[in-house]
Amino acid sequence: MLLYEVKMTELLFNKRLQVQVKNRETDERRSVIRISIELQLSSNPVHRKDLVVRLTDDTDLYFLYNLVISEEDFQSLKVQQGLLIDFTSFPQKFIDLLEQCISEQDRESPRFLLQLTSASSAFDHSPSNLNIVETNAFKHLTHLSLKLLPGSDTDIKKYLATCLSTIKEEKQQLEQKLRKTEEDLTRQLNYAQQTLSEKSRELDKLRSEWTSQTTSLSSRHMQDLTAEREKALETQSRLQQQNEQLRQELESSHHRSTQQLQTKVSELETANRELIDKKYKSDSTIRDLKAKLASLEEECQRSKQQVLSLRRENSSLDTECHEKERLVNQLQTRVAVLEQEIKDKDQLVLRTKEVLEATQQQKNSFEGNAESKQLQIGKLEATVKSLSEELIKANGIIKKLQGDLKALVGKIKVKNTVTVSQEKILQETTEKLQREQRELQDTQQRLRQKEEEATKLKEQLEATIQKLDESREVLKTNENVITWLNKQLNENQLSRKQETLGMFETPAAGMRTGSVSHNMLDSKSSLGQGYPITSTINSKYLLPLSCVSSGTRSVLTLHNQTSGPKVQFNPMSAKPSAAEVSPSTLAQPSNKENGESVGLDSKYFERRDDSIPLRGLLPSMHLNREVPKPLNTAGAKPTPAAASAYFPG
Repeated sequence: MLLYEVKMTELLFNKRLQVQVKNRETDERRSVIRISIELQLSSNPVHRKDLVVRLTDDTDLYFLYNLVISEEDFQSLKVQQGLLIDFTSFPQKFIDLLEQCISEQDRESPRFLLQLTSASSAFDHSPSNLNIVETNAFKHLTHLSLKLLPGSDTDIKKYLATCLSTIKEEKQQLEQKLRKTEEDLTRQLNYAQQTLSEKSRELDKLRSEWTSQTTSLSSRHMQDLTAEREKALETQSRLQQQNEQLRQELESSHHRSTQQLQTKVSELETANRELIDKKYKSDSTIRDLKAKLASLEEECQRSKQQVLSLRRENSSLDTECHEKERLVNQLQTRVAVLEQEIKDKDQLVLRTKEVLEATQQQKNSFEGNAESKQLQIGKLEATVKSLSEELIKANGIIKKLQGDLKALVGKIKVKNTVTVSQEKILQETTEKLQREQRELQDTQQRLRQKEEEATKLKEQLEATIQKLDESREVLKTNENVITWLNKQLNENQLSRKQETLGMFETPAAGMRTGSVSHNMLDSKSSLGQGYPITSTINSKYLLPLSCVSSGTRSVLTLHNQTSGPKVQFNPMSAKPSAAEVSPSTLAQPSNKENGESVGLDSKYFERRDDSIPLRGLLPSMHLNREVPKPLNTAGAKPTPAAASAYFPG
């Protein structure tokens, strides 16, 4: 049995990167190298996965380095470089590192670098190492190092063959795309040309319609525009006068108000300066009074301390006095007891004379002490009285100082109220100034609005002028249409005349013309209104004469030949017939009651006072020629089809 090896390749990465190339002899240089990563799946009796890394250079076709990593090779690589991933996740991690190198390659100091180093002097047939290096502040850290082998001649040939096949496939695809795009573009071009021709036709139609409509509108609106122009001029002049008057009044009032406000502001500034000076003076006086008040408070505190010390001394002296008074009372009680004993013991006086003398001596000594104590008490009372008087004086001084302080505080309050009132006045003046400024702004806005209204009126005037021009053009087109209809009428009458000339001829020209004129005048007098008459002399002169009476129209044809004049009446009703006209046929009733429309409508014609009499062959027959005048009621342009409907045959 033969086993065929089937390989499936999957392209994972194919991009150009900047690589630092290092040799022994040459210096470091940067070159752009294409790195392609493929995953090959081989279905032998054993399924294998191989990762193929290929380095190529688009400028140098013989530059080729290959590396095939199988699962066993990856295990050894993992052990050697301390990788923490499996073979299945290794391709994606490797691609992520290459993407980081791509993102960092445009910087001056990239963080991730690709290095291609070789041990030999040139990249001919020696293996090279592809290193992915991360630069830290501490050192260059290599994340991955792959040893690539240079491609042999067969590998290079295979690589070039695959490149040729891919280029051919791309060329075929591009050619197919080119053909498709050419076909699409030709189709689009043909369709665009067709649509362009159709659109150009439509555009020509629209232009013709637009020109006709513009002319009709211009002729219609000319009169309105003239009236509007006159009105606008009147309103503009009136508004200009009003605006000038308002502007002058506002300027004068504004000038007066500004002068008044300037005078008020100057007065208020002077008053404000005076108040500021007064405020500074009052502040200085308040400071002096505060300093005096502080010194007086210190003196008051000192006097209070002295009063407290004197009160303490007075209380001690009072205690001593109370004790001595108590002793005096005790001694007095003893003296009373002794006197009672003396009185009781008079009998023992003699026996106790010596005791009495001793007691008297003691009594004398006690009385002397009591007198000295009383003197001391009097002195102390005098000192207490003097101290109390001094305290009363100090309290009076403190009360005076407090009253002065209250008066100063009242003055300060009054000054504060004055300053507050002046500040209120200043605020009111500022508010008035703001109001005046607002009023000025309002007046300026009104003036701007008036100017805008004037500009709008001017624009309306221009629009109405344009409309008037358009209405004039429309009137011109209507006049052209009416002249064209008259020409059509004349041509139709000429054709009818030429057809019916040879049928009715009179041997005696004078008698026929006389009868014709007589019959025409009779019919004219019987109907009360004239009929349109077309007179031709020698088949050269044709004059349209239109007078419509209850929908009936007749044509009088006078022809002068060499043999004599020939006359034909051709009544034009809804159903025309070629017959010889007699005077009785002219007096027939009109077909208007039957609802039939004969000839042009009466709105296209109007009797004019400046009619010119038409003198025919006979001097006694006078015909009034009437010129049609357009009426601006329909406003639409009659077409040749409408004219043929009005004039059958």
